[in-house]
Amino acid sequence: MIQGDLREALKYYDIFNVVNFDKKIMEPNLKGHVAVKEAVFPFNKLPGSDLILGPEMKSTGEVMGISDNFGMSFAKSQFASKNNIPLEGKLFISLTQSDKQFAGEVGEAFSSLGFEIVATSGTHLALKEAGVKSTKVLKISEGRPNIDDMIRNEEIALAINTSDNSASKADAKTIRQSVLSNSVAYFTTIAAAKATALAIKELKETNGELIPKALQDYLS
Repeated sequence: MIQGDLREALKYYDIFNVVNFDKKIMEPNLKGHVAVKEAVFPFNKLPGSDLILGPEMKSTGEVMGISDNFGMSFAKSQFASKNNIPLEGKLFISLTQSDKQFAGEVGEAFSSLGFEIVATSGTHLALKEAGVKSTKVLKISEGRPNIDDMIRNEEIALAINTSDNSASKADAKTIRQSVLSNSVAYFTTIAAAKATALAIKELKETNGELIPKALQDYLS
C-alpha cells in the first residue's frame, strides 16, 4: 500500500518525466546530459595552507557542472570551484614513477592543444622518450632558477604534479602553496589531467565560453 502511494505521489510531482515507472523498482529516465560534482575548499582564504587532502574535513561545500558532454561539465565544475582552467600558456608536469607511463599520452594531449610543456628531469626524459617536446626545469631542491621561481614569475599557466617520492614531498608542498597564491590551476592525478585536456578542447571550441543553460532545459 505504501509503495503504491509512493508511486502515485511521484507521478504527481514528476512533471519532467525523470522517473521510469514501468518496472517494479523505479529507475531514472536518463536525459543524455553529464553532471560533474566538485568539492569546494577554502584554501585561498587560509594563507600558507596546503592543498593536499587528508582525513580531516576541509570541504566547505560542493558545486556542479552540467552540460551535454563530460569535458564541458568538468570545465564548469572547475571554474565554479575557482580552479580556473587556462586555454594556453606553459604547462608544468611532474609525474611520480608509476605515472610516467602516461607521460606521452598526457603530454601529447596538451601539446596538441598548443601548450608549451616544462617538466622536471625524470618526467622530461619520459616525455622525450614518448616523442613529446618539453623543456627541463629544476626542482626546488636542485637549485635556481627552479619551478617555484617560474610560478612566482607568472610563467606557468597550469600545473600537473603527481610526484610523491620523499625528495619531492617538500618541493610539492612549496609548489602547492605557490600555485595557490598565484591562482594557477593545479591537478594531482592522471585522471584529472586527462579530464582537463578534454575540458580545454571543449572550451576552445566555444572560445572560452561556458554557455549557461537552465536546469529545466536539460529535463525537458
